[in-house]
Amino acid sequence: MAAYDPYIRCYRSLVRKEIVLLLRLRLLLHVRLHCRRWLSPVAVARGSLPGSVAIVLAFVLSVLPRPAQAQQYADASQQLQQLLDEVWDAELVADPLLATDAGDPRGQDRLPDDSLGAIQQRMVQRAAFLKRLEAIDPSHLSDSGRVDHEVLRRRLQGQLDDVRFDAHLIPITNREGFHITFPELPRTMQPKSKQDFQNYNARLADFERYAEQQIQLMREGIARGRTLPAVVLREVQDQIAPHVVDDPTESLLYAPYNEARPSGIAAGDWEPLKASAAEAIRESVVPAYERFLDFMTKTYVPACRGSIAARALPDGQAYYANRVRWFTTLEDITAEEVHRIGLAEVQRIRGEMQEVRRAVDFEGDLDAFLEFLRTDPQFYATSRQQLLRHVAYILKTADGKLPEMFGKLPRTPYGIREVPEYVAPQTTSAYYWPPSADGKRAGFYYVNTYNLSARPLYQLEALSLHEAVPGHHLQLALQTEMDDLHPIRRYSNFTAFIEGWALYSEWLGKEMGFYTDPYQEFGRLSMEAWRACRLVVDTGIHHLGWTRQQAIEFMTENTALSRHNIIAEVDRYIAWPGQALGYKMGELKIRELRERAERELGDRFELRSFHDQVLAVGSIPLPLLEQRIEAWLQQQREE
Repeated sequence: MAAYDPYIRCYRSLVRKEIVLLLRLRLLLHVRLHCRRWLSPVAVARGSLPGSVAIVLAFVLSVLPRPAQAQQYADASQQLQQLLDEVWDAELVADPLLATDAGDPRGQDRLPDDSLGAIQQRMVQRAAFLKRLEAIDPSHLSDSGRVDHEVLRRRLQGQLDDVRFDAHLIPITNREGFHITFPELPRTMQPKSKQDFQNYNARLADFERYAEQQIQLMREGIARGRTLPAVVLREVQDQIAPHVVDDPTESLLYAPYNEARPSGIAAGDWEPLKASAAEAIRESVVPAYERFLDFMTKTYVPACRGSIAARALPDGQAYYANRVRWFTTLEDITAEEVHRIGLAEVQRIRGEMQEVRRAVDFEGDLDAFLEFLRTDPQFYATSRQQLLRHVAYILKTADGKLPEMFGKLPRTPYGIREVPEYVAPQTTSAYYWPPSADGKRAGFYYVNTYNLSARPLYQLEALSLHEAVPGHHLQLALQTEMDDLHPIRRYSNFTAFIEGWALYSEWLGKEMGFYTDPYQEFGRLSMEAWRACRLVVDTGIHHLGWTRQQAIEFMTENTALSRHNIIAEVDRYIAWPGQALGYKMGELKIRELRERAERELGDRFELRSFHDQVLAVGSIPLPLLEQRIEAWLQQQREE
């Protein structure tokens, strides 16, 4: 029954909500009925009701919904909940890997169907879902219901937009994709029982079909002029070749069988399971990676475009405008506005960098100081272990500060892992892998230990606060544990909120007692400048026509990032238009809301309460977050 627990809790929560709603409606109808009797002309004529009471009751009568209205509200709520359930069920069926994370038992022996036909069928279904959603009047919903409505609307519209602009025909980037995430299957599934291992082996055997579907999507992309820029794929062989092994037991996907036999599996069952896994790797996984490597080197990369801007794609200007709105969650924002905001932020941060340079008595200018930070050995670890020890100490210190900043903390723990070697050269300094909803997998902060000369120690405080606590882990673990939210909401991942919160967490480190060393403070500023540069560089490349070299030079002049990291970052923005905009735009909104709360509440402002309000309903679009904080401020003013 454990796998069904999230759904049982969700069902109980919905039942409780419906019961409360029905009781409220019954009470309102009861009061209305009696109010009408009390306020009848006869009652008033007889003077049987005091005038003040009559006035109060008349007011109550005027604001209570009529029976027809009450029924509309009940119908709207019921229709929305039913639609949410149907959409979620359809997504679990379509994506068995999502079902694994959600603890749903269906489809655990297979991978998603990403054929062109299946994708088109899903789009027809989602269009029908959206049409039904648009027929539900949000004004007939509760505050929570309106948030559910808007989140679902954006989710469905975003999925439809991806296919409308043929974004599904570019299923990989230089650092994302099925070929990179599939080797994480042992950590995703974490098999324990005999059935778990059988399901795991079945997915290994299914990989050949799944990989071929990705290739077919990319072939269609070539036919429609929808490809990645060739420049970002120059090292793609290094991501694929490590999975082409002669001995299946050397594959990363054989890892679960290198562990000791689980106590719940009989010795007589363990050897056949190991043999089945080895066969699936040899007959499915390795041939799939071989064909993918051949396709990429001989067909795809030669067919990739020389241009780097999204606007060079078919309908590219509209596509990039859509990406700007999607990743910032701001419906009326333009690329030009984002670019201007980025330039202003870069200029402000450069001024603060100059203050640090003067504070450490560095004699050269800012460019010379940046070069000093990039090259002086004192700022770099000499071993992987040293780097990881620094990270662990920072986070243990942060853990002890959290109760001062937050009223509610997640139950789910997090750990630290090294970025896998097969992707480390192409990816950034760190990333976060969220926990599973069933509580069987912790969150993990992945630290890149490749090329230590590109991993400055003075940036570790800001980086760790961003990726773990109080950044991604704290926010996403809390969201995963919100049993009162519909699963659609628990699995919402609006970039502007999630990454905006993580960047705000870097800044919050100042109040947590970090950055006491001026070089650490400069590291924080460099990280913030990096995100501000994204606003400039992303829009510069995709909207204004910047060259790749122009983008590299701008980031070199305005951050302390190593050249290795700068090139990796610029290539990321080229391959993933718009995604990098969410970080700074989200952080600016959260800081704006906090400043407003501090200004309006004065001495009554309580930081823990503000943070709890921001995080209380999971990842939501920035306009909804603003509405939520405004409602909280109004409540605070009235108390």
